[in-house]
Amino acid sequence: MIETQSDVHPDNRSFPSSGWLNRLFKLRERRTNLRTELLAGLTTFLTMSYIIIVCPIILSEAGIPREAATAATIFSSVFCTLAFALWANFPVALAPGMGLISFFTYTVVLGQGLSWQTALGAVFISGVVFLLLTLTGLRRALFEAVPRTLRSAITVGIGLFIAFIGLKNAGIVVANEATFVSLGSITQPSTALAAGGILLAAYLSARRIKGALLLSILALTIGAMAFGITKSPQGVGDIFSFSLPDIAPTWMAMDIKGALAYGIVPIIFSFTIVELFDNMATLMGLSKRAGLMKKDGTIPNLNRALQADAVGTMASAALGATALNAYVENATGISEGGRTGLTALVTGLLFLLCLFFIPLVSLIPAMATAPILVLVGAMMLQEVKEIPMDDVTETVPAFLTMVMTPLTFSIAEGLAFGFISFTVLKLLTGRRKEMHWSMILISAAFLVNFAYHG
Repeated sequence: MIETQSDVHPDNRSFPSSGWLNRLFKLRERRTNLRTELLAGLTTFLTMSYIIIVCPIILSEAGIPREAATAATIFSSVFCTLAFALWANFPVALAPGMGLISFFTYTVVLGQGLSWQTALGAVFISGVVFLLLTLTGLRRALFEAVPRTLRSAITVGIGLFIAFIGLKNAGIVVANEATFVSLGSITQPSTALAAGGILLAAYLSARRIKGALLLSILALTIGAMAFGITKSPQGVGDIFSFSLPDIAPTWMAMDIKGALAYGIVPIIFSFTIVELFDNMATLMGLSKRAGLMKKDGTIPNLNRALQADAVGTMASAALGATALNAYVENATGISEGGRTGLTALVTGLLFLLCLFFIPLVSLIPAMATAPILVLVGAMMLQEVKEIPMDDVTETVPAFLTMVMTPLTFSIAEGLAFGFISFTVLKLLTGRRKEMHWSMILISAAFLVNFAYHG
């Protein structure tokens, strides 16, 4: 059952009626107070803080220097989260999207051979596209034109892709010439630790312990140090530093001309589609959970939030990270009563403090974050319940989207199989009216993408 605002704070006397915080964040109007918003912001930070560790590790696989990737992740998260707090008054924190980072690294850079600078150029251009779609009102219209079945399948497919990457990084799944993939050596210390880490992260999450994923990462890191898998800190300087990280290697390193020269249709279109569905559904779900959605389905300041997201994507590319997402982990802060941008403000400021702990972050090995990818992927499977299993024209496209995303190691190709099969099946079965005309255009664009790259 979705909480209402009155469920969280039944005592109206606790709501402030004056003060600059009330005027800025509309605390009384949204039936909340300073203490509740501070606790909600801290809760959101604890559940999202693992992102600061996981995202740079994936970005570093694309060739981005890890220190710069960590700084870019933090700065971009802070920028867009504060924009959501102060411009849109949303209790939502943002960070580079896990699915988008995976797409950036494994599909665009490693899969298609683009440099990370060119890929950042594509991210920046996609941000411009987001902004234009938002200002014209087409972004929400396009999202709503895509059937619920495919939206759910996209989420599940991305979840399977992320989980597969986690299993690979853990050494649980390895390459095999005969069978393509096979089980790795579970007796290896790093693999055994990662396998245990999956159970640990799941257990802590099941017990609803705040910061469960972060605690799992720290526990595995300590275990890795004990087994000599990664080095141990030798002093305070290996944990904490007042020196800001060097972001120079990625600052304004994006190659926009290179992205345009490569072809604006394939990569930028894919970034746009992935971002559209990876973020929009989460943002609307969080708004509903926070009681911000009105009875007619409208959400106050939604356009401002989408504008902040688009500008944040451009800023993120300039800093050296990917497009940003509203993470489902925000639901924990909202469940604690967070209803305004003050929640996001607190989370953003706590993200900023993480800049001083980058030496500690750099000691964390990839195997310590692998279980988190698996768990995040598993949690994204919840959307499968929204897929109708009694209609072949819905089930087959959903299945192809979900299974082809991890099997092709490409979110874009998973999307292509889903959109094209959905459109073709609806047309062949005479059910054109069940499909918005924009689906034909999107499917055609994916076909062009296939033709462009063979």
